[in-house]
Amino acid sequence: MEATHPTAGWERVGDRFYRKTQLYTAVFDQDLDLDNYIVAGAPYGGAVAICRDDTKIVSYQPSKSSKPSIDIYSCAGKLLKSISWDKGSIKGLGWSEDEKLLVVSYDGTVRCYYNLQGDFTQFSLGREAEDFGVHSCRFYDNGMVALLTNNILISVSSYDEPRPKPLASPPEGEVYAWAIISPSFTLSRSVEVLLSIGKTVYVVDKTECEDRFLDIGPFSHISVSPNGKFAALYAADGKAHVITADFQSRLSEHDSKSQLTPKYLEWCGNDAVVIAWEDEVNVVGPNNAAASFVYEGRVHVIADHDGVRLITNDVCDFLQKVPDVTDEVFRLGSESPASVLLDAVEQLENQSPKADDNIQLIRPNLVEAVDTCVAAAGHEFSVHWQKQLLKAASFGKSVLDIYNSDDFVDMCETLRVINAVRYYEVGLPLSYEQYQRLTPEGLIQRLINRHEYLLALRIAGYLRLPTDRIFVHWASAKVRVGTEDEETICRMVVEKLSGKPGISFEAIARAAYDEGRGRLATELLNHEPRAGRQVPLLLSMEEDEIALDKAIESGDSDLILFVLLHLKKKLPLASFFRVINARPTATALVESSAALEDDNALLKDLYYQDDRRVDGAGVFVREALRQPDARTASDKLALAAKLLSDSKENYFELAALKEAAQLLRMQEALDRDLTDTFTGLSVNETLFKLIRLGYHNKAKKIQSEFKVPERVAWWIRLRALVAKRDWNEIEDIAKSRKSPIGWEPFFNQILQAGNPRLAASFIPKCTNLEPGAAITMYEKCGMRVKAAEEAVKAKDADAWARLLEAAGRNTLEGRDIERLGVQVFKK
Repeated sequence: MEATHPTAGWERVGDRFYRKTQLYTAVFDQDLDLDNYIVAGAPYGGAVAICRDDTKIVSYQPSKSSKPSIDIYSCAGKLLKSISWDKGSIKGLGWSEDEKLLVVSYDGTVRCYYNLQGDFTQFSLGREAEDFGVHSCRFYDNGMVALLTNNILISVSSYDEPRPKPLASPPEGEVYAWAIISPSFTLSRSVEVLLSIGKTVYVVDKTECEDRFLDIGPFSHISVSPNGKFAALYAADGKAHVITADFQSRLSEHDSKSQLTPKYLEWCGNDAVVIAWEDEVNVVGPNNAAASFVYEGRVHVIADHDGVRLITNDVCDFLQKVPDVTDEVFRLGSESPASVLLDAVEQLENQSPKADDNIQLIRPNLVEAVDTCVAAAGHEFSVHWQKQLLKAASFGKSVLDIYNSDDFVDMCETLRVINAVRYYEVGLPLSYEQYQRLTPEGLIQRLINRHEYLLALRIAGYLRLPTDRIFVHWASAKVRVGTEDEETICRMVVEKLSGKPGISFEAIARAAYDEGRGRLATELLNHEPRAGRQVPLLLSMEEDEIALDKAIESGDSDLILFVLLHLKKKLPLASFFRVINARPTATALVESSAALEDDNALLKDLYYQDDRRVDGAGVFVREALRQPDARTASDKLALAAKLLSDSKENYFELAALKEAAQLLRMQEALDRDLTDTFTGLSVNETLFKLIRLGYHNKAKKIQSEFKVPERVAWWIRLRALVAKRDWNEIEDIAKSRKSPIGWEPFFNQILQAGNPRLAASFIPKCTNLEPGAAITMYEKCGMRVKAAEEAVKAKDADAWARLLEAAGRNTLEGRDIERLGVQVFKK
């Protein structure tokens, strides 16, 4: 059977053609009277939602449920989901660009159904909407605006993070009609609202409300073009006006000559306006040009980016401007290169020699003709004409010596995908332009939402796209609604997904847990390779110990700490310690983080629970060292000692603690008796300070109490006396027969303190010096003559010569040095 010529359904509107393509037939049941329903369709050939219009009175039908519901259909009439509705009167029904269904009730409750399966998120439009009620709503790609009964406008710019905000206040008065301009097309990047009040139109955005000073209203309908550049207004006198969206220019006026108010005023692409009554649809173009289509039943109009879908009980049609490339190829009488090329392929099929003549005729424009045929194939809904155009393109490029076939191959791929989803069982009647806007990823998401997993997988494989989210969605649906037992479902999911890259078992496990299948969720999580994904879900499932084990297995200290903090907040301390005691890694992390944060209370409890007495005592000691007053520090030390007192192994620690407490008591007494403070000093520091301050008897008492060795005591005494420059005391000490530390330290300390004379007096006392050391020591004291004497004694001619050179031969010192050595070192 010969396919109908594409121009058969074309209607002229001015100098352009519009075509009506029948997409599907027998869409709705005959007993479903669409006149009584609100109908809203998603963009890009998406799903259609219908709900009863509660302003219409309908006869009671016992066979039908009286409970209100929202039914979601494909464009082909396949029921995808029936959602029961319990929130009262519906004042807004619309779709987002990514096919989320928005339902707004009178009290301002908004439900966002996000996957065509009845799952939703919910938010409120705020107190004012609750108080005054919603009058009506308008939706755009990612947001919506609600008009309240008091004329206040509430805007929501994102459904993922809804933050309802009021726009500027419009004037009072009845709003006859209103429309919105999406933020993508406004200079302010805020949604703009056009309101018909009185005879004029007001434009409202976030900050201001402006009167556009029209005098041809009121308007029953306002509609903004898909590109945001034009607005169509339908006045009470039956005239439709098209103006620029900034209200600067009136472009056209069309008199419908109808006394009846139309049901719809929508844009068909950006070039014509569709005005629809009950059963008549008019397409109005520039310069008052119009074409009319009549239907048998009530028509609903759903606007899309490049045309409108017309839905009745019987059919779903797509009305659009004939694309330029299609017009170029098929227009009757066209002699364009693409049209000639299409004719040539028909001649070729008929084995006519004219085919070659046609090719030669358009040879200079053959590349352009091939490109046009490829592009036109994309815009065709008829598979027959798609093939004919691609055959023509293939024939044309076979004649060319050089032709880049990328576009041809891409178009073949695209058409296979589009034709597959247009099939009535799937019911996604995408045009080529809609598919480009939706993107293959967006199309796959729509198929996933419809549970068309096999088709989604085949398309993803065909277009070389990742398939992980398809498998994850399938598995999530399986664990939620699967009727098999949990073990079977788990095995089925794991078998299907094993070896597939990028699979997130955490998402599937979460779906199982949300459905109340906790054991299944735990089983599935065992197959999640990323601990960072497993652990948070296990915690939310209250599988705390499994979560901790998984975190420890991962070796990620941050993840382990995350679990430990969660457990510490949640569990009583004893239970928390019981959980970590069996896990050394967890215990070590708790210990180190508590030490870093100075959480001594936690450390004490941990060590007590674990019977680690020495570590527990160490905490008390550290606390004691930080105490400003001796009494508190002593108490802390006593607690530390008490911890250690039961064990014989800790004798050394106990003795040290006893001494520390004794020192603190003595320092407290010193602080009380003397003007200075001693608390916090060590035994050696206390001795040093007492000697420096001149309290020698008290120092001796400390030395005796703490059995400070004699050598240590002499060192401290020497440093303290040098620090206070008590040279007389040092001289008295020097008269002592013997120093336990020798006399060299005296020489060094006194010399550093700046007293070379006294330092030199200790050189003769230093008996165990290296040969020649005394020479250097006298030299350091500035006594070259004494140094020369030592050089002569040691018979060190080099040292004597060096000293002589340093003093100078003509100086008094030099002559003394020379005289000393002249007898010994004769030339």
